[in-house]
Amino acid sequence: MTNPRRATGSDGDDGPRWALAPGARKPVPDLIGDHLLEMVRSEELKPGDRLPSEPELARMMGVARSSVRTALQRLEARGVVEVNRGRGWVVSTSADRSAADLMLDRLAGQQFDLADVMEVRIALESLAVALAATRAPSGTLEGIAKLARDDRETDADDRATLLRQDEEFHGEIVAAAGNDYLRALYEMLTPLVAEWRERSFTSTEVHDRSAADHNQIATLLRRRDEVAARLAMSAHLLGQYRGIARDRSAERGDDLPPATSTTYVDLDDVPMFHPHAKDGDGRA
Repeated sequence: MTNPRRATGSDGDDGPRWALAPGARKPVPDLIGDHLLEMVRSEELKPGDRLPSEPELARMMGVARSSVRTALQRLEARGVVEVNRGRGWVVSTSADRSAADLMLDRLAGQQFDLADVMEVRIALESLAVALAATRAPSGTLEGIAKLARDDRETDADDRATLLRQDEEFHGEIVAAAGNDYLRALYEMLTPLVAEWRERSFTSTEVHDRSAADHNQIATLLRRRDEVAARLAMSAHLLGQYRGIARDRSAERGDDLPPATSTTYVDLDDVPMFHPHAKDGDGRA
């Protein structure tokens, strides 16, 4: 980065406004971080801009220098600002990228245990399918049901098609949840299980079991039974997870308890079409 633009400390038209909003009930470093982040988002501060020094920022904001440093360090961890030797704090050139892209960069350099990733995946997809059951348009749920039918009718030897259909089925359910943050988290997770997914389609039995699970989930979605759909999704993914957890335990030689159905589902929850569901639910 050469000759970064200097963000001036003036409150005039030639520079951004640094004064903190009065009266906000937050720790001072949080206030500073929120203010700087908003300046980046509003493009008062642009990628490559050099910030005033820590003492100057503290003076202009009327806060302690230690609070400024804490705020800047937190923003650095989020990829918003960075330190350039000889120039001080500057707005990162990646500051205008999405949070998902930044997180993917951070994840790429780390090795995560597959069982750990699967535990998070089960939590995300169990929530996603419950949300989809309650809020997705009927047309969307019909589309998910069609994906399940296509999966069931695909030849078990056509691994490439099966893998694509599996990704589409799960991805469409997450999208149908109508929660952008959940979807971003899921999209950060899927590359971490991609290799394992490719290895998992190994037999006709695996295909038939997966297709049956998908069909059940799609049916429960169309019934808008959020509890039963969540039960079915968690059971579907737990079936895949158990083998991974056993392998982890054998490799590590530890006795870390694996996740179970009660990790993700409250056993007091009653599916819509459960034979003992109460009339008061209006759904038995």
